[in-house]
Amino acid sequence: MRKIPLFLVLIFLFLSCVPTKDLIYLSGTPKENIEIHKINTNPYKLQVGDNISIDVTSDNANLVAVFLKSNGSPSSPVIYSIDVNGNIRMPILGEINVLGYTTKEVRVKIEEKFANYFMKEDSYFVSVKLDGIKYTIMGEISSPGPKVVYQNQLSILDAITFSGDIPIGGDKKNVEVIRISPNGNKKLTIDLTTIDALNSEIFFIQNNDYINIKALRQKSLAEVLKPITGILSLISLLTTTIFIFRGL
Repeated sequence: MRKIPLFLVLIFLFLSCVPTKDLIYLSGTPKENIEIHKINTNPYKLQVGDNISIDVTSDNANLVAVFLKSNGSPSSPVIYSIDVNGNIRMPILGEINVLGYTTKEVRVKIEEKFANYFMKEDSYFVSVKLDGIKYTIMGEISSPGPKVVYQNQLSILDAITFSGDIPIGGDKKNVEVIRISPNGNKKLTIDLTTIDALNSEIFFIQNNDYINIKALRQKSLAEVLKPITGILSLISLLTTTIFIFRGL
């Protein structure tokens, strides 16, 4: 009678074990690349709700100040939020549609508008950048939820680290990234346990990505077997108690 619960407990422990290779990030030896290639060759295209930072510098500081909001010094970048129509609104220049454009394309549009106001002898420099990278991480992660990291580039490992790391019950081999874009949505996967992850097109995440960390099969089985192990523990306790009393 005592062997049956022990046998089932051993099965439970076997199913719950996670191989060490599934717990380590970026294992393996990097391959030597003969050809140089770019990761994420497609530049990010702006979406509704994105914030962009616009900085304008010029020898004519007074003229530049006219085109910027009055929420900071003339030399400070100004943050603009893209509205539901895909526009930003700048003083003098008015509404500028930026939906689906890259930051480089927005910079060119602004420079073309500035050309109508600046003299040829005036020199000016326009910089347009994303104001941080927004992403949402969910599933088997220590700190799920939406995050904003104020960097121009962010790897998926950095995003996970900022969210408290993947616990032992999370699947590092099959991490999902749902990418939202004006041209359509994509679901991609990456194996973070191999060094080849560095060459993945989603190793560097984009603004508004969703990262989904799935539970390992072992954890799912453990959750299913939890009630059974509770019953087995109770049976084992009762069995031990009966044997103790019989021996008295």
